[in-house]
Amino acid sequence: MSTANKLICVIPVLNGATKLSATLTSLVGVEVIITDGGSTDETAIVADQFGAKFLKTARGRGQQLSAGAEAAVAQGAGWLLFLHADTVLSADWMAEAQAFKDDPDNRNMTAVFTFRVNDQGRAAQRLERLVDWRTKVLALPYGDQGLLISKDFYLSLGGYKALELMEDVDLVRRIGGKRLRVLSATATTSADKFQKAGYLRRSIRNLTCLGLFFSGVPVRWIKRIYG
Repeated sequence: MSTANKLICVIPVLNGATKLSATLTSLVGVEVIITDGGSTDETAIVADQFGAKFLKTARGRGQQLSAGAEAAVAQGAGWLLFLHADTVLSADWMAEAQAFKDDPDNRNMTAVFTFRVNDQGRAAQRLERLVDWRTKVLALPYGDQGLLISKDFYLSLGGYKALELMEDVDLVRRIGGKRLRVLSATATTSADKFQKAGYLRRSIRNLTCLGLFFSGVPVRWIKRIYG
């Protein structure tokens, strides 16, 4: 594989051992860099079992993503895939990603996957429809939909900022809706956080945090609401 087409996946983790195996299983055949923010569980062991590079970084998803991207570029990545540790890609993701990468017009474009949760309930289905609308109409996908981007485009945007929260929204705003594509392959994320807080309550809290971020409220204050 040429350097220009080489794909490396970056996964920020903090105590994600219980869900990381499923995520890495969906990435078999892809180089993976795990950026760990200080896990005290068996995350490092799981990473080693799958042959992923394990990199200790400062805590905070923005910092972890940035550090992972830097390491991936140093390893010759031409394309970067950012993925959450509790998100599993569908079996057809690689074919779609390859087709996206092969199109020269996409060198300055970004792709995300279709959002799903591992819950078949009605509340989960409503959330999926809401996220589909937010992604396609408002061009605001979140990090749990993954992010596929060429190294050159990523660097030209300035990469991820060292934010503890909203690092995904911050980057997507710089990308812009006209340079965003939604792939039909799915990114299925864990429903645990929605089930624990309640789908409606969690959704309202997320929208509140988003509104505060757009209003210029410091992330450290928004984090108190997000939890």
